[in-house]
Amino acid sequence: MSDAAPATDGSPGVPIAERRLNPFRRRPATAVGAGIFLSRITGLARDSALAAFLGTGLLADAYWAAIKIPNIIRNLLGEGTLSAAFVPVYSETLEKQGASSEESGRLASSVLGLVLTAAVLLSALGVILAPWITSVVMVGAEEDARRVTTELVRILFPMSGALIVGAWFLGVLNSHGKFFLPFVAPTVWNVSQIVGLFVAQAAGSQRLAHALAWSALVGSLLQVAVQVPAARKLTGSLRPRISWSWEPVRRVARNTLPVISSQGIFQVSTLVDIALATLVGTSAMSALGYSQRLIYLPISLFGIAVAAASLPNMSRDATAARLKPRLVNGFFQILFFVLPAAVFYLLFGDLVIRLIYERRAFTEASTVLVAAVLGTYALGLVASSSLKLFASGFHALQDTRTPMLLAAASVTCGIGIAVLLTLLGRARLPDPYRPYAAMGIALGGAAGAWINLLLLWTMLGRRIGALFDGKSAWATLRLAAGAVAAGIAGSAVRAWLAPLWSGGGFFSDLALLLAIGAAGAVPYLLIARRPPTILPEEGQQVAG
Repeated sequence: MSDAAPATDGSPGVPIAERRLNPFRRRPATAVGAGIFLSRITGLARDSALAAFLGTGLLADAYWAAIKIPNIIRNLLGEGTLSAAFVPVYSETLEKQGASSEESGRLASSVLGLVLTAAVLLSALGVILAPWITSVVMVGAEEDARRVTTELVRILFPMSGALIVGAWFLGVLNSHGKFFLPFVAPTVWNVSQIVGLFVAQAAGSQRLAHALAWSALVGSLLQVAVQVPAARKLTGSLRPRISWSWEPVRRVARNTLPVISSQGIFQVSTLVDIALATLVGTSAMSALGYSQRLIYLPISLFGIAVAAASLPNMSRDATAARLKPRLVNGFFQILFFVLPAAVFYLLFGDLVIRLIYERRAFTEASTVLVAAVLGTYALGLVASSSLKLFASGFHALQDTRTPMLLAAASVTCGIGIAVLLTLLGRARLPDPYRPYAAMGIALGGAAGAWINLLLLWTMLGRRIGALFDGKSAWATLRLAAGAVAAGIAGSAVRAWLAPLWSGGGFFSDLALLLAIGAAGAVPYLLIARRPPTILPEEGQQVAG
């Protein structure tokens, strides 16, 4: 037998033969997308159950606020932060030292020790300070809503702590070329909540929101547990340690601080959104929550999938010659799928909401409100889906400060727009229509996303050369034309079939949506054809 290491194709410790047997090894974005698809489908099932039991009333508002408040610590230290700060350093160590080296295992264990410490401390602080946090954030909420939200927040802070630890598993597995498991693991979290809701309802419980929160906590622990065997196999040990004096750990820490600052800016925006929603009145918070779940579906499936799959490779070879084509082609891969999704939400969002949410406590009036907010969010969907990819370009260069500053500028602008439009709507709209002022919050978020994308785009171009040229503009116009044609075709089919199939229930609504989607897909694919490949990497040629 030869002692030579098995041949690999660029991912540390992953033999070429194994990649040929496993298509997810060859196409990491496919693996990420498949995992996210399954987790989002179960997530939609969870939200459908939530809508049926809680609707858009006080309890729904309380739950949506309660899930967002603890998620602030998860967003500060979770997937985005560890992907930006830990993955580039860990991937570089794997590339230089090998997957089985003592140094890579030490780095993983050291970061795990830091993550566990932060998760426990922040979760405990959140539980203790929950009443104060809730009273500050929910400035316009009724006393009952604040009380219920405080109770739920105390349950959900430990959940967010567990999910922070889960982000470490995601970073380790992704760096080793394993993408499917960490992105499909949230399916366990979703299923746990669905089971919890139905068990509580069958038992006759009147505290369904509390049952949902407890099952979310249990699900977060299970989500982490399913990733333990794979991570242990790759790192050799899951024993946490803290090595502050070791340079790779200090480099991760240095990368972390600007990312936390950047994420903190977005969390300020989340807190402002909650405060504005409580000022608008009942149903605004839940309308934002339900619509955000739908808007995150294409962001996760395409934006996060492409960015997460690209970051380890970009980090291993962050030269301009390699980085530029990965960014440009990644953007067009996102645009190809997200642009028609934005048009679909804008024109047919009410049908999607009616199909998924409208039953029992979720009424037709709820559908109209959530569809209005969803359509507003859809205006910024392309930008929101692309932010992580372009920020990852800076992270691959181990520059976390620039995207932080750009995020600060764009979020400040978005918050200003949201505050102005929401307060104006609250003052001008009559009482029955006041919840529609939440559209101002969504429009502020969409505007902030576009500003952020344009700033990232411009600054990256200065670092590695202009990203887009005439060929890129032509490809964008072709995709836009295809999306417009898809919208026209889908609208025509809806006008034809809706009068015939209206009132037929779930399967009629599903058939109508499928017919609209098929009608739109034909002209889109004829015009757009496939995701454009604008720039070849070194040694490659552009296909077609």
